[in-house]
Amino acid sequence: MSFLDNLENNLKSLESTEQGREDAERAHRTRELERAQAKAAAPFADQLKHGPFTQELLKQATRVGFSLRTKVHIAWLGSTLRLEARDKRLELRPTAKGIVAAYIENGQELRTAPCDLNGSPETLVREWLA
Repeated sequence: MSFLDNLENNLKSLESTEQGREDAERAHRTRELERAQAKAAAPFADQLKHGPFTQELLKQATRVGFSLRTKVHIAWLGSTLRLEARDKRLELRPTAKGIVAAYIENGQELRTAPCDLNGSPETLVREWLA
């Protein structure tokens, strides 16, 4: 192997090491940001999981779905509560500023709105399934 080939290999190795280091730093910053967001949303996530609003919401979703002859599927995805009925989906997402309700239809998010956990779950369900 000639001197120039050896030098070229060394430069490529150095570049890939620097690129790997930059990628690792970027991934670390992303993880730290996600961790900070999760920590800020934690009180709202706990309130969503264990609060009386959620229990009443699930009851109302089942009741309204039954009256419309529609099965309402309920799932927890991490700290997000997802309700699905036919081609409509409602996701309650905890954020640092509170709970956000995302209205999704046919796989496209139509709108988001703040969700008041002191409000009426029945109103939220009827608005979602209307």
